[in-house]
Amino acid sequence: MGDFNHPDICWRDNAAKRKQSKKFLECVDDNFLLQVIEEPTRRDAMLDLILTNKEGLVGDVKLKGSLGCSDHEMVEFRILRAARRAHSKLTILDFRRADFGLFRDLLGRIPWDKALEGRGAQDSWLIFKGHLLQAQERCIPTKRKSSKNTKRPPWMNKELPGKVKQKKEAYRGWKQGQVAWEEYRETLQAAREQVRKAKALTEISLARDVKDNKKSFYRYVSDKRRTRGKCESPPE
Repeated sequence: MGDFNHPDICWRDNAAKRKQSKKFLECVDDNFLLQVIEEPTRRDAMLDLILTNKEGLVGDVKLKGSLGCSDHEMVEFRILRAARRAHSKLTILDFRRADFGLFRDLLGRIPWDKALEGRGAQDSWLIFKGHLLQAQERCIPTKRKSSKNTKRPPWMNKELPGKVKQKKEAYRGWKQGQVAWEEYRETLQAAREQVRKAKALTEISLARDVKDNKKSFYRYVSDKRRTRGKCESPPE
């Protein structure tokens, strides 16, 4: 958080007029940050910002008037630290390890005509279900799966997480003196280029298919505009 002095940025549309401000927006975007201030903090400009890497982490943002001789609004907010939720494990069938040959053989051994003779629909279904579950238990193993929500942005393809991880590792190595600045900068630029390329391809695809898939298009636009702001001209 702090006074970033970019009055020309429109946070609602994620756009800016000045080159320096555009670079700042790219930096915010490349590091997956969200800006949560929604009102001007100095005259009609939004100069003081709060950036977070997790939606919902910062809340109750209020402007409380200036402090002392400052002409900036004082910003008050809360860090929302909810108790860590335990993610339940779901038991699902692991069909990749199933023995379908044995499964068919077990069900094929059952004299269905005799087993279902004189039975009504409900009784027949219960008998069939019982044999099916017995065969399933013998032939199809189970596995545990977390219910944790792992939703990713639509542009996050399978290669990007690795690139982002490399960028973080390079940064950590540079801070610890184990990686040269040139190596870190090269890794950073490569990751940024991959992210921008993925976003551009996603937006082109959404724009091309907007007539047939309006919901995905508007969901993407809505996600881009989650942090609202006022479009203001720089103060004179």
